[in-house]
Amino acid sequence: MREILPKNLLRLAKVCPKPLYVVGGSVRDYLAKLSLDRAKNAWDWDLSSPIPAEEFEKIAQNQGFVVKSVFKNTGTVKLQDADGIDYEYTCFRSDKYVRGIHVPVESDFTDNIQLDALRRDFTANAVYYDLQTATFVDPLNDGRNAIAEKRLTTVASSQKVFGEDGLRLLRLARQSAQCGFHPDAECLQGASQNAKLIQDISAERIFSELSALLLADKKHGVQDGPYRGLKILVQTGVLEYVLPELALGNGVVQRPDFHDHDVLEHSLRAVLYADERVRFSALLHDCGKPACFFADGNAHDHPNQGARIAKAILQRLKAPKRFTERVCDLVQYHMYDFNCQTSEKKLRRFFVMHYDLLDELLLLKQADYSACKDDLSIAPTCARWRRLLEKMRLENVPFTLKELAISGKDVLSIGAPPTSVSQILNALLLHTATAPNDNTKARLLRLAKGYLKQL
Repeated sequence: MREILPKNLLRLAKVCPKPLYVVGGSVRDYLAKLSLDRAKNAWDWDLSSPIPAEEFEKIAQNQGFVVKSVFKNTGTVKLQDADGIDYEYTCFRSDKYVRGIHVPVESDFTDNIQLDALRRDFTANAVYYDLQTATFVDPLNDGRNAIAEKRLTTVASSQKVFGEDGLRLLRLARQSAQCGFHPDAECLQGASQNAKLIQDISAERIFSELSALLLADKKHGVQDGPYRGLKILVQTGVLEYVLPELALGNGVVQRPDFHDHDVLEHSLRAVLYADERVRFSALLHDCGKPACFFADGNAHDHPNQGARIAKAILQRLKAPKRFTERVCDLVQYHMYDFNCQTSEKKLRRFFVMHYDLLDELLLLKQADYSACKDDLSIAPTCARWRRLLEKMRLENVPFTLKELAISGKDVLSIGAPPTSVSQILNALLLHTATAPNDNTKARLLRLAKGYLKQL
């Protein structure tokens, strides 16, 4: 493992009066041969030893490390070396929790590495690398086997591990997704029995874990990672607490001529087939279907209901406002022209009105289509839209106000009040979507004068 270790860390270990260990994800990933070619600052450098935090802080500073923060209650020191690589050090300890709460209420510091290992989540994350002797230490005698078998087993009874910290319910799904590991039966059972404890975790942490899960394949290249992680959330019942609106789709049957899967499975498969830019939208794109089925017996209005429900979900998770708006727009329009019957004139205007959304909307439409019957061929709607977009580009259709032959100053020059400039320019943009030859200054000014008379 020495070949991947930062030189400053090796130098620090030499001057420590007690063994200094790397532990957790970096050791697991190295032994599992996951992304070994990544840069040193892309690894998670978690350090541990029996050295008290205050003493370790002084040693690190003497070696040129910058101490960013110290948390005495948990014996934690966050620091950075001269090359900008971040580390998190924690003194050996055992923790006591209030059931389900992420942060321990009491920590007892110890020299016992086995007690330190027992405070962790999975045995695969409880293998230590001694920086001084260049040896691996497996205090629980299962970590290295678990890594070799790509297995997630809890460090103690799963009932205890998940009962202590509700965040571990999401970490189980995310780590399975990122590493391609599989939870054993007892692990899944304990997670299922404690699923409701996810309600004790902050909305921000849940959103962060879900976002990481949806991009899980980007960490180590596990192609079905996001789908794998989501299936674990379903299997353990955690999804019913985190995204109950989505979980309602479980067992909701769809028309067999269009779908091979129920609403929930279709949504998960949409994520499987989705580009990384639209995975949250893919996950929520049909969240309105269960509500529509239960209220009306059909899914006709599910894009509108879905946009409303997606907004409520993302606001509950305290997602960023612009991200929420984007996802809701994609959900709102994901069925537009689904049957390829919309007139070309309407499509042209739609493309111009929503030009900034089109790339992601096409990606979502393709994921939705592929998830219906696991068909990876190009969606008919996407093929139609791309043909029309290419046609419009060859016609030099202006898709943005910057591409119009006149500007706001030109509109003001014909006597338009400042409050009407935007309205007139947008009307002209929609006009040129179907009449691109009118995108000349003279013609647009004449049209602008006509619009001005109608105001």
